[in-house]
Amino acid sequence: MAAESSQTLDRGLRLLRLLADGHRGRTPTELAVELELSRPAVYRLLTTLQKEGFVRRDGDGRVHLGFAVLVLARAVQPLLREGALPTLRRLAEEVGATAHLTVAEGEDGLAVAVVEPSWTDMHVAYREGSRHPLSRGAAGLAILALREGRGGYVATEGQLQAGAHGVAAPVPGLPWLEASVGVVSFTSLDPAVVGPRVATAAEALSRSLA
Repeated sequence: MAAESSQTLDRGLRLLRLLADGHRGRTPTELAVELELSRPAVYRLLTTLQKEGFVRRDGDGRVHLGFAVLVLARAVQPLLREGALPTLRRLAEEVGATAHLTVAEGEDGLAVAVVEPSWTDMHVAYREGSRHPLSRGAAGLAILALREGRGGYVATEGQLQAGAHGVAAPVPGLPWLEASVGVVSFTSLDPAVVGPRVATAAEALSRSLA
């Protein structure tokens, strides 16, 4: 019984990871093919997961992640914030700009950790909990780049706030997390100088969370 339960749990987790990684809905048949399971086995998994709110079906019958996943994500955010602070603090002090970790919640970016530099006369006050569309601002665009399999860094100017300059890079190599590390400043940031530093910080955070 224990072995059977473990196998069922493993299959359910694989199904959730597949839905999280694809950024699109899938039919039960597609899930069965990709998971190499029978359709009855997939339907049994979906029945349980849908009952608990971890998956949902749209009008066309395609399966998506359910909103119960967000509840678990919010419980993880305090741990994620604490793990990110040392990396963000080093980046903020090195660049002299406000550093932040932004995670994806659907099509929005949510700032879960922010560190301001200690030695600058003026810097951007960026509030933890700030939310904005992924299509606007360096942090969100870096997450969209991650979804498309692109690395590097993104630089923007004035997209979220007039006069603000942003540089961000996706956090690579963590299938369970869509996130970016970035800096924002009212003074001009040279992307060629700041971009590699931000990308290095994103890679360091990925290693610490792996």
